[in-house]
Amino acid sequence: MENLADKKFQKEINAGTAALVLLSTLNYSLEQMYGYQIAKQLEAGRDEIPMIKQGTLYPVLRSLENSGLLKSLVEPSVTGPPRKYYQITEVGRDTLVRWTDIWEQTKLFVDSILEGGKNDK
Repeated sequence: MENLADKKFQKEINAGTAALVLLSTLNYSLEQMYGYQIAKQLEAGRDEIPMIKQGTLYPVLRSLENSGLLKSLVEPSVTGPPRKYYQITEVGRDTLVRWTDIWEQTKLFVDSILEGGKNDK
């Protein structure tokens, strides 16, 4: 059973990884994507709790765009309000490479501690 401490811990992890996950998702996409489309892709095939909730998704997308890591284009939609499509920029791709390296280093460190402080290097 999940308790408040678990929820807080999950929220903190998600906040720290959301930007990396969104940059990577848009990096591998062959086309521009809008927020709901991104959310559905992130949820696809994952039965557990969604790692990035839609309420978190949009502020992170805006932040990434404001930082120049994403660019967007608003297009009319035949089924509802206009959609804002996002695409990763070259600066975003460069940032993704650096952030992926930081993530790998962090993951190795945390994994080594969780395994009793063993260091395989």
